[in-house]
Amino acid sequence: MSISSINPFNGEIIKEYQEHSEKEINDKIDLVHQCWLDYKNVDFQTRAKLLLTVSKLLIERKASLAELMALEMGKPLKDGIAEILKCAAVCEFYAKNGADFLADQVINTSASKSYVSFQPIGIVLAIMPWNFPFWQVFRFLAPALMAGNCGLLKHSSGVTGCALAIEKIVADAGFPPDVFKTLICNSKAISKVIENPLIKAVTLTGSTEAGKKVAAQAGKLIKKTVLELGGSDPYLVLADADLAKTAEVCANARLINNGQSCIAAKRFIVIEEVLDEFTRLFKAAMSGKTTGNPLEENTQLGPMARKDLRDELHQQVLESIKQGAQCILGGTIPEIEGDHAFYQPTILTAVEKGNLAYHEEIFGPVAAIISAKDIEDAIKIANDTNFGLGAAVFTKNAALAEDIARNKLNAGSCFINEGVKSDPALPFGGINESGYGRELSMFGIHEFVNIKTVYIK
Repeated sequence: MSISSINPFNGEIIKEYQEHSEKEINDKIDLVHQCWLDYKNVDFQTRAKLLLTVSKLLIERKASLAELMALEMGKPLKDGIAEILKCAAVCEFYAKNGADFLADQVINTSASKSYVSFQPIGIVLAIMPWNFPFWQVFRFLAPALMAGNCGLLKHSSGVTGCALAIEKIVADAGFPPDVFKTLICNSKAISKVIENPLIKAVTLTGSTEAGKKVAAQAGKLIKKTVLELGGSDPYLVLADADLAKTAEVCANARLINNGQSCIAAKRFIVIEEVLDEFTRLFKAAMSGKTTGNPLEENTQLGPMARKDLRDELHQQVLESIKQGAQCILGGTIPEIEGDHAFYQPTILTAVEKGNLAYHEEIFGPVAAIISAKDIEDAIKIANDTNFGLGAAVFTKNAALAEDIARNKLNAGSCFINEGVKSDPALPFGGINESGYGRELSMFGIHEFVNIKTVYIK
């Protein structure tokens, strides 16, 4: 069996890859495990030096890696370069801070000496999506390697080239050859990988349904999981917000990665007294993006990653309209020559409870505007979801905004007057059907270690 990478701009096959057999997969797992038996004893200074070399190689190769993303999943070059630089930054962050994060913590007890030690656990399996094909991987890989673990990657099939490029960078940086390997296989094969006793933990970024399946299987085997799943992020626009700036931030937050991001803004909950003005400004901002070939420098929005995803998105829009939403921008598949996966930036208004766009995650350049009577109503609407990844509040009242963000919104990250984004120094993750566990920061590196108590009488 083979796996194909297909260019979403023109439908052409970029490259075909032969799937690994069950034996090849098991052999790779054995090799990575044997590597870990030695690598777990490598000192922090050496691990940090290797991570800094990875960071250097990412920066040196940023142009070619961005081009690879553009070809495999339609990300514009400028966005691709930004993603690579962010990967370099997370490697540098853990190289500089990892030893401190994992240093023994002395605890005063009745013992003559007691402390907490952080020990590597072995192979971490990562199941990753196509939308940020480098960042999603390095978000787990940098802390895993700094902690003394090894990694296996099952990447989304359409970005196999990106997966292999990451493997090569890690090897070129001087890490042991088998410290990190890519498995080229379909999703069905992963079940047996999780069952392998040498796999000690699983991290998954993807849909809620995929997360439930992986969590259920790993749970039966008593294996640790971290899940970063879907989101339907609410952005609350209060009456005193700077509407011009807010509309621009909201448009960028909705269209990041062509709307294909778990933390992209999804639901815009606007106090009714400023609804019309915000909608006017927001429509102008959503309309002002240059769509085209992701390999061209001036392109701001490329195609969606696959035609089937585009078609599924369009059906969600049509169903939302059928249920009463009004489409004031886009809502159609553009008539562009070629076998493409483009979708127009789209705005749905008059979205109310019971409408698909109110409840479901819409993974593409489609915004849902929801009217709220007042602040309490806006908070109620924001929390009326099964998700809980990110949220944002826009207002000039800093104290009010902080109270809402800290105490009122049910989400893993709450931003004020800014779009939700990830940062290596801050923990990232969600609650409810958006998953559990945290990536990044000190909290992320502690997810996949043995937090060991040592007590000496």
